[in-house]
Amino acid sequence: MKLDMHCHTKEGSPDGKIPLLENIELLKQKGYQGMLISDHNSYKAYRYYQNLPDKPKDFTVLCGIEYDTLDAGHILVILPSGVRPKIMELRGLPVFLLIEIVHLYGGILGPAHPCGEKFLSIFNTRRGKKALDKLMHRFDFIETYNACEEESSNEFAASLAMKYHLPCFGGSDSHKSDCVGLGYTLLQKNIQSENDLIQYITAELPIKAGGTHYLYTTKQKLGKVNKVLVYSFWFYNKFLALFRAKARNLELAQNELFSTLMYPKSRYISLSRDE
Repeated sequence: MKLDMHCHTKEGSPDGKIPLLENIELLKQKGYQGMLISDHNSYKAYRYYQNLPDKPKDFTVLCGIEYDTLDAGHILVILPSGVRPKIMELRGLPVFLLIEIVHLYGGILGPAHPCGEKFLSIFNTRRGKKALDKLMHRFDFIETYNACEEESSNEFAASLAMKYHLPCFGGSDSHKSDCVGLGYTLLQKNIQSENDLIQYITAELPIKAGGTHYLYTTKQKLGKVNKVLVYSFWFYNKFLALFRAKARNLELAQNELFSTLMYPKSRYISLSRDE
């Protein structure tokens, strides 16, 4: 089964330019049988998909999220079918707490474009560099092919997957139509739900990732000026993490499931200053 495991949509991501249904049609034309919606801190596109009266046939749409952590860049998260807690749409959790919460729900997670842009990618954050070994032993997979990343970045991600014996994900990271379907993940079973995918990954069944490099990324268009955008994102992410702190802390405090975590309550509400 061929899937694009990193897809953004107009319905769910502020920077997404492709309507979900157009994304599906483009993937079907390119021989894909499914996709993972991985919008930034949002399940809006999947809710939209669920409410469609006539869903596309012979195509699997999986619900995921690309979570913006406070200290370790972007993390892809897949939770069991029907499980979409509010905390996942409240960006800014420290990465170790995110790992605990996702595993508590029975989900899986792994770093997106781990060797990509500074602050956005785990290997290029202070937390990632200081605790990389510990983190990699806690992750369930790693995105080893991202169509918007340079070849060297994907090669290094693949070497991390090999070193830590982690399954490889591949995806387009598509925000525009001309990038759709440039990254793929191949599985040997037919996946119909998030539960199927989680079971497949945890069973350590065969998986392969690859694709074609996207030539028209924002980084390539801006050149050196892209550094300004990168640092702007750092401030943007910190600001929104603080802005969401009250709602995030309230959700953590009210959810009895989180009380079983091994961390003290102060760990929930404190903001890391490692970045």
